[in-house]
Amino acid sequence: MNRHEAIGAGVLFLFGAVTAVLSLRMSMGTFRNAGSGMFPFCLGLLLMILSILFLLNLHLKRTKGSDQKSMGGEPVSVKQLLLFFGAIVLATLFFSRLGYPLMSFLLLLALLRVLGMKRWSGILLLSFATAVVTYFLFVQWLNIPLPQGWIGI
Repeated sequence: MNRHEAIGAGVLFLFGAVTAVLSLRMSMGTFRNAGSGMFPFCLGLLLMILSILFLLNLHLKRTKGSDQKSMGGEPVSVKQLLLFFGAIVLATLFFSRLGYPLMSFLLLLALLRVLGMKRWSGILLLSFATAVVTYFLFVQWLNIPLPQGWIGI
């Protein structure tokens, strides 16, 4: 088992657990009438489940004797990892003040840049499109009350 991959999965599990626990402070609602805490709670659970599955996959590869890279490509540096989680922490801190649409745009902008996407036109377009689509999906279509922030959307 690659030690760095296992540590990364453990950190992801802890981040999912913290997200799920902190989302319990918000109103949960029901799946039919979701509150603002439902989305981060489900996201936290999903992160925990995915990290467990990743760890299980690493363990199974180790027992089979496979030493191939599980993700392929270049390994993620410590700097990238710190910037990635730093962006998520900042997004969490400013989520209520800036609101969901602006924060999701800025977070995706930062994460795509940190993870190595070079073209600013692609980063801006993808971040804007994702923010707009998720806003209409969660706020307009599913009627989930998310923080509006200073832009009032």
